[in-house]
Amino acid sequence: MKKSTLLNADIAYLTGTLGHTDEVTICDAGLPIPEHVQRIDLALTRRVPSFLDTVRVYLTDSQIEGVIMAEEFATVSPECHQALLEALKQEEQRCGKTFSIQYVSHEAFKQRTDNSRAVIRTGECTPYANVIFQTGVVF
Repeated sequence: MKKSTLLNADIAYLTGTLGHTDEVTICDAGLPIPEHVQRIDLALTRRVPSFLDTVRVYLTDSQIEGVIMAEEFATVSPECHQALLEALKQEEQRCGKTFSIQYVSHEAFKQRTDNSRAVIRTGECTPYANVIFQTGVVF
């Protein structure tokens, strides 16, 4: 049995096959997912699993260098947005790297998911609780 934090086989395979600058979206239960993009659906019921729990586990297995969020996230759901920023700050300290953070409109965010290698859907029901991670390198 796998010893690390991440146990989901689909996400473990995804992180193991990502290349530098590949993008992965982690989203709430309502974000539309393009038909041609791999969907990894973790949603069991409302709020399970949560967006932040999913992000934290994902970050244990994948090195990122960039973060893209909708501008609306910070104003409509400030508590969740701030919690994500805190998780990112902790990850920066853990790995010794600084991540670029970019904000776009929610419409532009939805269009950007079209480029994702996969979209990981959570049970989160907080508006705009979505993030795109750009894959970095560990060296």
